[in-house]
Amino acid sequence: MILVVDSGSTKTDWIALSDEGTMLFQTQTLGLNPQVLSQEILTERIVNNFELYKHRNEVSRLYFYGAGCGVAKPRKLIKEVFEDFFKEAHEIIIKEDTYAALYATTDTEQAEKAIVCILGTGSNCSYFNGKEIEQKVISLGYILMDDASGNYFGRQLLRDYKFNNIPTDLSTKFENAYDLSSENIKNHLYKNPNPNTYLATFARFLIENKDHSYCQELIKKGLSLFIENQIFQYPDAKEVPIHFVGSIAFYLKKELRMLLDTYGLREGKILKRPIDGLVLHHKDHILY
Repeated sequence: MILVVDSGSTKTDWIALSDEGTMLFQTQTLGLNPQVLSQEILTERIVNNFELYKHRNEVSRLYFYGAGCGVAKPRKLIKEVFEDFFKEAHEIIIKEDTYAALYATTDTEQAEKAIVCILGTGSNCSYFNGKEIEQKVISLGYILMDDASGNYFGRQLLRDYKFNNIPTDLSTKFENAYDLSSENIKNHLYKNPNPNTYLATFARFLIENKDHSYCQELIKKGLSLFIENQIFQYPDAKEVPIHFVGSIAFYLKKELRMLLDTYGLREGKILKRPIDGLVLHHKDHILY
């Protein structure tokens, strides 16, 4: 059995394939970001999934693409978790989620150059030069970077709410939708795990109310920052397709398309999640 896995900070999609490429099952767990979660929490989130626990000794190969796996130490941590749980697996490959976005959107066999972006709980931007991925900006995480991500928009909403900068009609709706007490917010940010995921939960409110003028301005600001700080790092940004993967890109694709056009950029694919394209890639290039 082969497992193909795409993981963000919020959720993880798992698809199991036979050696011939037939889908056996698909399931979902909470996010498995090894930069913000301990080994114990990572293990717990896997063990508590019935399908994974039931089939754990049938897995021979695992291909994991995850947020937080761009550097060696987190990759080593989550690989150790998998080695301990999937004891019969003879091959465990760990790559950052950028590769999942690339494989889901770009024909790497045809050496198609492209810029590939992730706009989900976090955000990222890479360039595929036809042979390999280039990364101009190494992310410093949700506190300093992640423009236009779920946690960026959540952070901005909370700041504007606490500084009384949200229009009254929208502020009232915001209060009715969430527990916005200072104690609750600080507990989630400074005492509980996954503060980035907590911040991203507020992005749903922005999306549900995106026609409000305040939300439109916030969306435009966040997406513009991402385009200017990330996409324009690459000299041929206006010459190659720009692909997007992630829930924020998907649900804000109308606003995203308008800004890409304003900046003279070429729209590529906009996918909610990369797992389906990732599976096709593995069927074409990995299975044998």
